[in-house]
Amino acid sequence: MLTTLKTAYTDTRADDLAWSLGREPLPALAVLDLRLREFSVQLRLLGASHQVLMEGEEGSCSETVACMSGNSTPLPMGVSTVVDGREYEFAARVEELSRGSFAGRAQELLALVADHPHGLAGTFPGSPHAFTAMVAQCREGALSWRTWHAYPQEGRLVATRTCVGARVAAAL
Repeated sequence: MLTTLKTAYTDTRADDLAWSLGREPLPALAVLDLRLREFSVQLRLLGASHQVLMEGEEGSCSETVACMSGNSTPLPMGVSTVVDGREYEFAARVEELSRGSFAGRAQELLALVADHPHGLAGTFPGSPHAFTAMVAQCREGALSWRTWHAYPQEGRLVATRTCVGARVAAAL
């Protein structure tokens, strides 16, 4: 699903993105509710990027990647931890692209997400290449999602990948 977000473009720099787990739902500009096997997933586009809320039969997870004030961790390149008894892995990378390459990559990603049954993308007014996009999928008992945050004024594209996997066995 592709939508135009009715807000000013607040993510002005890729370096302003922060990551956090366990936040309560934040005000969203667009939401996609999904049922992927045993998981209820809500993809949320915020005025300041994205939030994913996941509920499973045996636990939940809330991931937020956005420009946030307060208790936030600068965007890490990788995290591996346990969230509500499940393996959680997060990875991020920043692509630096020329103006022409950026426009092509933006169009490619927006087309991919707009046509995906589990995808949500929002463009910001004033720049056709300023967007946040998300895609979720479930495979082999693991829920995963990918996101892209575009900063055309910098020629930077921030991509993230998250996987919430199998239950972790309790220690004896």
